[in-house]
Amino acid sequence: MAKRRIINVNSAPLRRVEPDHHWRSLRQGDRVNVTLTSGFEWAGVVDAVTGDATAVWVELDGGRGRTLVHVSDGVAIVPQSTTAALPQES
Repeated sequence: MAKRRIINVNSAPLRRVEPDHHWRSLRQGDRVNVTLTSGFEWAGVVDAVTGDATAVWVELDGGRGRTLVHVSDGVAIVPQSTTAALPQES
């Protein structure tokens, strides 16, 4: 039986591997929203960020655990506005 061979494999990444500018500004303890391309959104706290800012550990709210998000996963991680967390004065 002959072995299957893959010829002319494209070595380019399937998705971009350069993080958006706001990924680079994330720090441990930052409140963030994580949005998948399908529209699902989670809120949580940044637990750790890799040195090149391509991977971020997020501790999800509501006891849903900790998840690792990579820049090539097709997700958006956006810091929550600090003003939205503050109570509005009347």
